[in-house]
Amino acid sequence: MAVVINDAEPNSVEIGEYYRKARGIPAANIVHVQIPHSPRRLEAEEFEVLKEKIDAKLAPEIQAVLMLWTAPYAVECNSITAAYTLGLDAGLCAKPCGPAKPSAYYNSPSTRPYTELKMRLSMLLPTDNVESAKALIDRGVASGFSVPQASAYFLQTSDAARSSRARFFPRSMVLPQQKLTIKTLQADSIEQVSDIMLYHTGLSSVPKLNTLKFLPGALADHLTSYGGDLLGERQMSSLRWLEAGATASYGTVTEPCNHWQKFPNSTVLLSQYLRGASAIEAYWKSVAWPAQGVFIGEPLAAPYRH
Repeated sequence: MAVVINDAEPNSVEIGEYYRKARGIPAANIVHVQIPHSPRRLEAEEFEVLKEKIDAKLAPEIQAVLMLWTAPYAVECNSITAAYTLGLDAGLCAKPCGPAKPSAYYNSPSTRPYTELKMRLSMLLPTDNVESAKALIDRGVASGFSVPQASAYFLQTSDAARSSRARFFPRSMVLPQQKLTIKTLQADSIEQVSDIMLYHTGLSSVPKLNTLKFLPGALADHLTSYGGDLLGERQMSSLRWLEAGATASYGTVTEPCNHWQKFPNSTVLLSQYLRGASAIEAYWKSVAWPAQGVFIGEPLAAPYRH
């Protein structure tokens, strides 16, 4: 993994050094760029200059990139993570509710995406709050030390439009070997729960997050149009999941309509994570059309890797 630091943002520099030490990232894998003023959205030309600067410093064995900033998180109508990994899907901007380019990494067995598919996975680690970012990194590191008793929650809510992926929710069951209980419910929320490893729901804003406890390595996201508009106010930002204690999340930066292909497939995400994939691998493998979706969090969390 390479780590990209925005030298124009002091938080990015401090968190970058913390992450380098926490994960033992070699100095050769640290890339420095300058993105003044932290705009939320980049134009295609600006992004291409940024991508060229990053790529020029990467060795061929680098399979994934972690960008240490909150903004920019979009490139025109695409997310910055998708634009970096897949290339800009410019045609989507004319019809954002249309199909996006499919990802060759969707539910793939690949363990070296750049070597095998010419795709460098990417994720954002938000830097608005230094202490919160360090706590997020600590949760990712802690996830690799033990497999706790945990539950995965899948909620089909009263919001029918935002429940389009409910068809892919696994049935409720217990997986003794992984110490995991799958709980698929018809409900708008859960509360006073302290064993969350995965939480999938579909609402514009998720209630009662402050009553929940997420385990190290937990993945959580809500199917809605603007969760990936991280600093927007139209709907609940995916940042709220990280603030609540999740380790990684996902949301779309522009109106995707409710195509299930544009959001994490619950069965694929869970199965890949349980096979030992890291958070960045499992999340990327779970989205068939990721052009509009931004992946955020600590990428190397892997509670089920042995």
